[in-house]
Amino acid sequence: MNLKTIKPLDNDYLQSIGFSWHTDPDNTPYIADELVEVSSDECEAYYDAANELYDMFVAAAQYVIDNDLFHELGIPFNLIDTIKQSWENEVHWHLYGRFDFAGGTGGKPIKLIEFNADTPTSVFETAIIQWAMLKFNSLDEGKQFNDLYDGLVENFKRLVTLDEDTSSFDEHYEGWKILFSCISGSDEDESTTRLLQSAANDAGFETNFCYVNDVSFDDENGIFYDGQNYEYWFKLIPWESIAIEEGELALILKNIINNQKAIVLNPAYTLLFQSKGIMKILWDLYPNHPLLLESSYEPLSGKKQVKKPFLAREGANVTLLDNDGNIIKENGGSYGNGKFLYQEFAEFDKSGDESYQAGVFFAFEGCALGFRKGGDIIDNYSKFVGHIIK
Repeated sequence: MNLKTIKPLDNDYLQSIGFSWHTDPDNTPYIADELVEVSSDECEAYYDAANELYDMFVAAAQYVIDNDLFHELGIPFNLIDTIKQSWENEVHWHLYGRFDFAGGTGGKPIKLIEFNADTPTSVFETAIIQWAMLKFNSLDEGKQFNDLYDGLVENFKRLVTLDEDTSSFDEHYEGWKILFSCISGSDEDESTTRLLQSAANDAGFETNFCYVNDVSFDDENGIFYDGQNYEYWFKLIPWESIAIEEGELALILKNIINNQKAIVLNPAYTLLFQSKGIMKILWDLYPNHPLLLESSYEPLSGKKQVKKPFLAREGANVTLLDNDGNIIKENGGSYGNGKFLYQEFAEFDKSGDESYQAGVFFAFEGCALGFRKGGDIIDNYSKFVGHIIK
């Protein structure tokens, strides 16, 4: 793959724009001093892949619901009704997600690794930082596949219009309000949440922000903060964490949604997309599809493969196995007791010993590209890499 070395953004500048997680625990920069050079055709292929795959995920989720396969995907039992409620009513609009891909540059085929559909991060990096990387280096800021912020603004409007065309937003908007929340103590989560809040403001909503511990929930009346009722609640908190760690809240949210007192973003059904278990469903429904990798709930025979937990994040408890099932590399983590997917190994695009994974954001359609680089397992210590269209 082709890389372009650039002058790195300095930490003072990153701090000034609200990006504080710029240095990893080993004291190395999180933002790489390079850009991946891609062609317009490669960007178009990433865009098409995201759009096609989203339709396939919708069909797979419908298959799971119709055949009551929630347990197979590791879905907590106390979310099943909430998932069904959110799936059956179109007002529960999927705001955004991120597809992770192997390949896509230098003639290598695009292969889906997974879909981060519930609480994807790298939003700030993709929407803001990689634009800044070009500007800081006096490069053409328009030379990117990067409409993430504008895509979010338009998709917030679709919460009201429920249609591709958002021109009637002002006509139908009735002063509805969105409350944005994350847990306290994470600069990354807070900055990501506040960036999404900014996009909602630009769409025309009234918004507010608070930590989740300050939100009040009422089964019959909805969601409140500081005495104000909110029709929408955005939470950068995984649905499975709510189900497992906050069972009472999961029940209250089920009742709030059932009573049509608030809409939660992203909707509960995005956990179906988020579970790695759905990759096996996709393979069953679309065997040998060129964008998919063979996936199974049992080890694949005679193939190099990746074993990964259904609901893990950031590369935790991922294991790389050779053709004979021997461990090549494995990451630790706290997800070792859950269900696992076995997925055919796909070689990432490479430069030397570094692997590059493409991330394509989806907000009604594919809308932005960014990369992360690391080893054979992309994890929380991987670096963010911008791109430029050559």
